[in-house]
Amino acid sequence: MSALDYKICNRCVMDNITDVFIHFDEKGNCNHCEDYLQRTSKLIYNSEISDEQWKHILDKVKSAGKNRKFDCIVGISGGVDSSYTAHLCKEYGLRPLLFHMDNGWDTKISVKNVATMVDKLGFEYDCQVLDWEAFREIQLAFLKSSIVDLEMPTDIAILSSIYKAAAKYGIKYIFSGGNLSSEAIMPLQMGYHMYKDIRLYRHIVKKYSKKALKTIPTVGIWGEFCYKFLKNIKTVYPLNYIPYDKDKAKQFLIEQYGWEDYGGKHHESKITAFWQSYVMPEKYKMDYRRTTLSAQICAGQISRAAALNEFSHKSYDEKLIDEDKKYIAKKFGISLDELEKYLSNPPKTYLDFPNNKELISFVYRTYNRIFTKKRI
Repeated sequence: MSALDYKICNRCVMDNITDVFIHFDEKGNCNHCEDYLQRTSKLIYNSEISDEQWKHILDKVKSAGKNRKFDCIVGISGGVDSSYTAHLCKEYGLRPLLFHMDNGWDTKISVKNVATMVDKLGFEYDCQVLDWEAFREIQLAFLKSSIVDLEMPTDIAILSSIYKAAAKYGIKYIFSGGNLSSEAIMPLQMGYHMYKDIRLYRHIVKKYSKKALKTIPTVGIWGEFCYKFLKNIKTVYPLNYIPYDKDKAKQFLIEQYGWEDYGGKHHESKITAFWQSYVMPEKYKMDYRRTTLSAQICAGQISRAAALNEFSHKSYDEKLIDEDKKYIAKKFGISLDELEKYLSNPPKTYLDFPNNKELISFVYRTYNRIFTKKRI
């Protein structure tokens, strides 16, 4: 793309390299920040109504957990959002089960952070360790496919695991660290893994893996429907009901619990850090920082000038990337040359594979129309 063709939003920092489907209005503002201001801003913290909503949620969660060992389950990764969500449970007198799914890629810092939060909060903890050989084969299939959504196997396994744990312990509420203040802006071609499309997942595993893999937990749109409506397990996003600022939350966790900073967003996972900070910008020309910073600009947590300054340096350390590649290749059980071959293959997105996007979009739209006024 020539300099003349390059466009960046005048309000946030999304551009037409990171998102080739982006469009701009006559003022030079993009569809992402416009959608945030018109729609998402109504769903984040508002002191006039959010405090009352949060109190209502707490009452319902405590009522559902009465006479039970736990009244909610919190998926904890060792990252800022999930750790702060666990802290909120302590602050508001909840009795959560802290749950972690280990897919083999946890960093030492994330493991330490999980242990720190569990110990200092005094909550019970459950960890599911995936069969690494099986999970490695699945994630390696995604690497071979060249799709940008390398995290789809992890996301599907996490969702399935936490639903199963909730059902096992009779827990009716899942507390998620997901939040709109830093995650609301995400082009679909960058984050299609969030759709948890089982059709696409199975197609890639079957085509690019030589093994029949059934030991890794999975759940798709219909499985999620069963958990939500038949087992009545609801997901709550507490960070959307409080004035949540990730940077302030990080500092609080450090001072209050001795929590340790691990670097960038989702860098509590070695493969996620490698993929988002190095592979996505280099291979797919998708700079993940733009999505987070743009959301924070819209939320008033950072200035556009400060956000733009973040791009004065690369999102990865060029001095360490060769060592990271060696680690990733060894972990996958492949040679460095093989890893380089997969990384050099033409980039692909969900659009290049059979998928259930239209069906999943229809189900979500229908669900939101019916339950927007009733949902927690």
